[in-house]
Amino acid sequence: MEHLTDEKKVEYLKLLTDALANEEIDRFRDEFLEMHPYDQAYVFEEQPEEIRHRIYTYLSPEEMAEILQHFDLDNIEPIITEMDPRYAVQILEEMPTDDAVDILNTLDKNIVASFLAIMKKEEATEIKNLLHYEEKTAGSIMTTEYVSVSSHMSVREAMLHLKQQAPDAETIYYVYVIDSDKRLVGVISLRDLIISDDDEPVKEIMSERIVSVSVGDDQEEVGHVMMDYDLLALPVVDFQNHLLGIITVDDIMDVMEEEASEDYSKLAAVADMERLDKNPFTAARKRIPWLVILLFLGMITASLISRFEEILNEKAILAVFIPLIAGMAGNTGTQALAVAVRGIATGELEKEGKRKLILREAGTGLITGLTCGILIVGIVYLWKGDLYLGFLVGITILATLFIATIAGAFIPLIMHFLKVDPAVASGPFITTINDIISILIYFGIATMFMHQLL
Repeated sequence: MEHLTDEKKVEYLKLLTDALANEEIDRFRDEFLEMHPYDQAYVFEEQPEEIRHRIYTYLSPEEMAEILQHFDLDNIEPIITEMDPRYAVQILEEMPTDDAVDILNTLDKNIVASFLAIMKKEEATEIKNLLHYEEKTAGSIMTTEYVSVSSHMSVREAMLHLKQQAPDAETIYYVYVIDSDKRLVGVISLRDLIISDDDEPVKEIMSERIVSVSVGDDQEEVGHVMMDYDLLALPVVDFQNHLLGIITVDDIMDVMEEEASEDYSKLAAVADMERLDKNPFTAARKRIPWLVILLFLGMITASLISRFEEILNEKAILAVFIPLIAGMAGNTGTQALAVAVRGIATGELEKEGKRKLILREAGTGLITGLTCGILIVGIVYLWKGDLYLGFLVGITILATLFIATIAGAFIPLIMHFLKVDPAVASGPFITTINDIISILIYFGIATMFMHQLL
């Protein structure tokens, strides 16, 4: 299966749409099943509901399950609910358990209950067990379809057992070793199992240095563990070290994308940016609450400026530099915020230390403030021929950049300490706070030097 370019996708879409319109089942299946499931999902999603109903009759539940695994979960509810419930249940039964659970979590509870009622008992039980775990934890994204062998087995017995379990397992690169109480005691790579002597005991070749996560661990922490240890799969255990399931690398990639999207949404002060809203009213409804909050915060800035109206009347040129000073403070604060949030999210902050981060950002703020301050003194003097005004703006730039940088780094650290998502300290909020600080510094210094300015 080749990777399809956008042009190729459009070409295939035309071809397959034509086959569907003419009800040419064999032609459609020949062309469609040659494509990668990701491209199949693209073609399927572009079809109107009437044509999608025809596709359901052309494809088996197993074939349809492959397609739905590549669907955006935000768009899957109308697809599942438009199907015949028995067909939808057969598709869910063909999926890896964790993928089926992800889809069911997007549906209404009454629909989920009706699906589970007509599902095979074994599959329904597995799904129910996973549905009980709290959202965004290791338990909610793990799969129970893994390969495990007993520590008392020989390599020959383990290989035979592996062949029996492999068709239903999501991955077989790691074989987990459990004791008689189903506690995780070791792990063997498939390679080690293949090259070992048939009569050698499993417990002699297994590694006891197991990297695992607890079922209640946050999914973002799980992602960092998998990246740090370069794992393709990660075992999930309970507090007594019983093996409950595994998390595979493809699921973690989805998690990291979801977390990055969520953090970016918060940094932009937008409620949800996981998908584009085609309806402007829906998009506006999500953004308005944040903008209203920022509007009231902006009124504080406006109120502060009005308090210095007398100074502005005496020296109107001061108003020219307000956007410059506020903008510089907001920009440098946002830069420091991004560095701090990234350090917290990637775990680098734990290695580097909070004090070192603050000191580094303070030094950065001092150097950038000093550089920009000296530069603006020269620019204002050449532009207006007023050295005192140049010094006023330069000192304000130095002070605001220094304080704004520290604030941008410090506020996320406080939030992290208080167990609040540091991404909530979004760019617009930091910018507004730094606007207030910069206005106070600017007019405070202007008040002190007003005699020289006049």
